[in-house]
Amino acid sequence: VTAVPRDAVDEAIAVCGVGARRSDGKLPPHVVAYLTMALCLFPDDDYAEVVAKVTGSLDRWGCWDASWTVPTSSAVTQARKRLGPAVFEEIFERVCGPAGGESGPMAGLLAAGRARGAWLRDWRLLAIDGFEVDLPDSEANAAEFGYAGTGEGRSAFPKARVVTFTECGTHAFLAAEIGTYAMSEKALAGKLYPRLRADELLTADRNFYSYPAWESAASTGAALLWRAPTQLELPVVRVLADGTYLTMLSNPKTHKRERRDRVTAAARAGQDIHPSDGQWARVIEYDVPDRDGNGTGELITLLTTILDPAHARADE
Repeated sequence: VTAVPRDAVDEAIAVCGVGARRSDGKLPPHVVAYLTMALCLFPDDDYAEVVAKVTGSLDRWGCWDASWTVPTSSAVTQARKRLGPAVFEEIFERVCGPAGGESGPMAGLLAAGRARGAWLRDWRLLAIDGFEVDLPDSEANAAEFGYAGTGEGRSAFPKARVVTFTECGTHAFLAAEIGTYAMSEKALAGKLYPRLRADELLTADRNFYSYPAWESAASTGAALLWRAPTQLELPVVRVLADGTYLTMLSNPKTHKRERRDRVTAAARAGQDIHPSDGQWARVIEYDVPDRDGNGTGELITLLTTILDPAHARADE
C-alpha cells in the first residue's frame, strides 16, 4: 500500500464510475483492486490462497473489516468483472513515476537523494524496452491478444506485448503501452515518445531506431542516446574534439539518394538545414576489446542529440 496508496485507488475508481453498489458488501471496489494486484503477484496460487494471504494486510491498512468472512473464488470473480480493467490503467498512471530522488512523485517514499545510475548530469536517465506477458488461456484473451507462433509451435498461453519507459538505476516504470502479440515494439513505442520531458535522456537499443521514431522523440526536447542499426548510413559532417562526430540523419521516405547527398553537402558547408530535410545527431563509436564470444570485435555505434561534447563527454 506504500507503492499503491488507498487515495490513488479511490480516485481511479471514481474516475471510472465503478463505485460500490452497496455499503455493506464484503468486496468493495478498493478491496477488489488490491486483491487483483495480489493475484498478479502470486500467479501460481488460486483465489482462495491469495485472499488468505492478503486479507490480514488489508485489515492493517484499513481496507478490510475483520468481521467479514473470506469471500469465495466465485465472489471474487464476479467482483472483478464489476470492477473492470480500466481502473488499473488509472491506478498505474497515478502511481508510476521516477523514484530516483528529487523531482519524482515517489522519491520521498522510495529514495533519498539521487539514486546511483538514475542521472547523467541534469538528465534523468530512462530506458525504453519491451517484453512479453503470458495471459490466462481463455477464449477472450486469445481473441484479443493472440498467441506466439502457429501450429505445433504455438505458445501455450496468449501473450501481450508491453513496452515501457523505465528509470535507469531504480527500474521504476514511468509509462507503459500494452498491445497484442502481433503489435511490434516500434508501434507501441511510438505511443510513448510524446510523453518524454526535456529533463530526461532516453536510451534505446538499435531495434527501436527509425527516422520517424527519432524525429518524434527528439521533438519533445528530451535528449536521446540510441544505438544505431548496423545498416544505417552516417556521413561524417564534422569531427569533434573528443573523437565523436556530427552526422546528418536524412528521411529515407521522402528523400532520394541525390537529395540526401545534397543535404549532407549543405550541412558540411555550414548551411542551415530545415528540420524536414534532416536531423542533426552526434555519433559515438566504441568497442569492447576483451569481449569473448558473440560480438567480439564489433564496433558499437551510438546516436545522440547531445551535440556538444562539453555537455556530455563520449566516455560519459
